[in-house]
Amino acid sequence: MGNSTVTTPEGRESALPQPVAAGNGPGPLHRLRTPRRPRFWFEILLIAVSYWTYSLVRNAVPEQRAEALSNADWIWKAEHFLGIAVEESVNQAVNSVTWLIIGMNYYYATLHFVVTLGVLVWLYRRHPGRYAATRLVLFATTAVALAGYYLYPLAPPRLMHGGDFIDTVMVHQTWGSMASGDLKNMSNQYAAMPSMHIGWSVWCGLTIFALSTVPWARVLGVLYPALTLVVIVATANHFWLDAVGGILCLAFGFAVARLWYGRQPYTLPKVVPAQRPGPPGAEDEPGAGARAEDGQPAARV
Repeated sequence: MGNSTVTTPEGRESALPQPVAAGNGPGPLHRLRTPRRPRFWFEILLIAVSYWTYSLVRNAVPEQRAEALSNADWIWKAEHFLGIAVEESVNQAVNSVTWLIIGMNYYYATLHFVVTLGVLVWLYRRHPGRYAATRLVLFATTAVALAGYYLYPLAPPRLMHGGDFIDTVMVHQTWGSMASGDLKNMSNQYAAMPSMHIGWSVWCGLTIFALSTVPWARVLGVLYPALTLVVIVATANHFWLDAVGGILCLAFGFAVARLWYGRQPYTLPKVVPAQRPGPPGAEDEPGAGARAEDGQPAARV
């Protein structure tokens, strides 16, 4: 064990023993929980495999038609009791404006994926220190949603019996929801609760609002989940309460990230230092040269 030295006022050096624990460095769990620079190809592969797995599991959930329709009836009665059962009126009103409902059909089918991937790319490029933690929120949200599909099969309003809901994709022959038209056999018809259109859109909106410094972008961050809520109701793909389920799943995702990283994702350092060659754990030692934006020391997790 090497010794460090200090110079006394008389100019003589004396040895100071080095603490035994200093050379050991943090353990592997600590290193896993420390924000690091994301690796491009790893992230592409991770997202692709994760979405494929999500789609596979979601579509593998047994289509419990009778139970799903029974649950839909219960949800509809509960919303009437709460005085928020306006989905049918919204669906019929918007359907009367052809160009608007067709636009909403395409919104429902595409932006769910396009905006979410766009936010992930933006995080990767502009906020690499927060990327992994924020991505963990999205992944944990989606994972718990899969449990909801198994435990609570739910038919969307457009498949309810005895109602006047309109399947807008079928009526207007637009390429839209994977749960309508010729594409319905590729997707589970009875996995409406929770709504991941809401879970993902609120994740996108919160991320943009919390991290963007451009005022108009922050406004869009607020408007995007609000408009998504109108779209999922107008197209009769979800009840209002499905949106509540999506938000609860998102809250679970944030709780997982908070427990893992010790802080909320948006409060982590914007950037993290590149790893430099050295002994194991050296990059995690205090004073190892890590700097955050504006020349300030990188925050510790």
